[in-house]
Amino acid sequence: MSIADLADPPVPAAADPSPAAPAPGGTVVESGGGGAGVPAVDVVVPVYNEEADLGPSVRRLHAYLSTTFPFTWRITVADNASTDATPAVAMSLAEELPGVRVVRLEEKGRGRALRTVWSASDATVLAYMDVDLSTDLDALLPLVAPLLSGHSDVAIGSRLAPSARVVRGPKREVISRAYNTLLRVALRVRFSDAQCGFKAVRADRARALLPLVRDTGWFFDTELLVLAERAGLRIHEVPVDWVDDPDSRVDIVSTALADLRGVARLARDLATGRLPVGRLRAEFRRPPAGDSFAGQALRFAVVGIASTVAYLALYVLLRSVLPAVPANALALLITALANTAANRRFTFEVAGRDGAVRHHLHGLALFAAGLALSSGALTALHLADPTPSSALEIGVLVAANAVTTALRFVAMRWWVFAPAGRPAPLEDPR
Repeated sequence: MSIADLADPPVPAAADPSPAAPAPGGTVVESGGGGAGVPAVDVVVPVYNEEADLGPSVRRLHAYLSTTFPFTWRITVADNASTDATPAVAMSLAEELPGVRVVRLEEKGRGRALRTVWSASDATVLAYMDVDLSTDLDALLPLVAPLLSGHSDVAIGSRLAPSARVVRGPKREVISRAYNTLLRVALRVRFSDAQCGFKAVRADRARALLPLVRDTGWFFDTELLVLAERAGLRIHEVPVDWVDDPDSRVDIVSTALADLRGVARLARDLATGRLPVGRLRAEFRRPPAGDSFAGQALRFAVVGIASTVAYLALYVLLRSVLPAVPANALALLITALANTAANRRFTFEVAGRDGAVRHHLHGLALFAAGLALSSGALTALHLADPTPSSALEIGVLVAANAVTTALRFVAMRWWVFAPAGRPAPLEDPR
């Protein structure tokens, strides 16, 4: 079955877009012809000195979208400071082909080009692909369909997925796998391929993420994906058929060094709370996405053990001067505040002040529930035995605290950091 068979009846794909606002820092040259409204998908092709490949690639992409793609579309050539004939070729294509426009930037940087065009685009889904079209175009519909349906927020082509078919040299293969392994170790990411030049994002999500992305070069993709994942957005991966361009002009050594600097900066920004991922999660109503359930449970257990030891030590200290129930309440209050702060920072990876008051108020509510449970257990013990031993009191408190800890984890994961419902589908604005 071809992609065209998925659209029944066939949907007209011609997209002669109405003039869009000029992108900040760039010049826009629109295609001729009448407008067909806002496109569903804006496919951006960033270029730098690609006078030979640009024409054939854009014509091939245009033919594919015109005959096969079932949603309205636009092609935007983002020329970032080319010094050869690329600008002239791009303008000629915009004048020749309906649905093609050009954005000219005076500074280099793929990340800068994507940020500029995506920030100003009126499309509902923003995509990009490398000008060499190394990725099979049949992967475009599986890439953008989950975003238009509301199933996902970001979509990436993956050359490292088990079912991907990739043709490239061993040097690039080793570098790619080493880089993505570094990301999994250093930043605990879960996506498999950070830098395949074939990605898409919902425009509403991009508007929230783009102002926080600092890189303007090749690390732009990685930074955007890490932010999206930490913000709890759903990242959809599409295994792709990919053939390496032997004429690629990417300087592997300088790009790799820049990426390593980017990883170090991003890790520092996440650790210090410079990046407001907590605010983004609240805005998107998403749970933390930086780790698995098992990872969060393990860190929660470590914090819980430390809190329990501190709680019991405080209880024993306070019990020498206070009755059992007040001593329990004060020890529980102090350790509950510390527990919330520790879990907020280490278990759920929320740094900075965003949402801190709300999280601690929720923590106090959980403290009240824990206090009720442990105080009830102590009261029941003293009713059964008016003079229980200290060991028996502590044993009862340990059991009550274990139940409270389990309930606390459930509440923090599904209440304090509650997941949202499925995002609303994006309509194809014909």
